[in-house]
Amino acid sequence: MVDSKLNIIIRPCMYDELQSVISINESTLPENYPIYFYEQIMEKYSDCFLVSELKNSPKSIIGYVMWRVERGISSFGIQLIKKGHLVSLAVSENYRRMGAAKKLIIESMKKVSNYNINEFVLEVRVSNIPAVKLYQNVFNFKKIRVIEKYYRDGEDALYLALKRENMNFI
Repeated sequence: MVDSKLNIIIRPCMYDELQSVISINESTLPENYPIYFYEQIMEKYSDCFLVSELKNSPKSIIGYVMWRVERGISSFGIQLIKKGHLVSLAVSENYRRMGAAKKLIIESMKKVSNYNINEFVLEVRVSNIPAVKLYQNVFNFKKIRVIEKYYRDGEDALYLALKRENMNFI
């Protein structure tokens, strides 16, 4: 997918780009993962591990998103379902609030939908107001609960969910 206004391309992450993804993660998020974590996501869900790059500068990755598929109890009932779990999303500081995260989410949700999931779920820091607004106001995710002390530094997380049939933004 190409966004002409921002001149970005959304495409699958390649193995040789993992260090760029890790760099973005480490410079923008307090949660960092070992390389094998990224490799596992890439191995199982490579089609749901996307990057955004500048159109006029190939290999200039400015953001990424990773999803995995899980089975669990629905956030909206008591049935056992398949969930698309947003593992991590980050955009380099210089490219924030320009639509890159929104494009990454839209394209990646299309991909994870191919796994016949029933819901999309994610955790987000309660203090990350821009992300919370994006998920709730743009994508219509619902707050399910607060997970106390979810993050390593003790901050709480909001657990948000969206039924697949409410994915009306695509």
